[in-house]
Amino acid sequence: MIPPSLWYSLRAMLDATNTPRGAGRINWINVSTVLSAAILIAAEVFGAAFAGGWAFGNLFNLGEYGTYILQVAFFALGIAVMVAFVRAAMRVEPFVTRN
Repeated sequence: MIPPSLWYSLRAMLDATNTPRGAGRINWINVSTVLSAAILIAAEVFGAAFAGGWAFGNLFNLGEYGTYILQVAFFALGIAVMVAFVRAAMRVEPFVTRN
């Protein structure tokens, strides 16, 4: 059994293709950074989607159901924005390290 202090300092074993074997470790600092930014941006995006749907619905006199349809459409657009944000953030701040 390898003591934990030594286990973290050993390099990953390589296979014949010279790539590390086994799963990497989760980098919790990057995960918490991306999660915190996603929560902040999601609050802004979905708040703007709700307010934008309400504003455009009233501006164009679409009625109650028209306003709800716009809010749902803007909410779906907000989901697409959030997925794109998290995917881009994961490229910059990788969640898994291979050390």
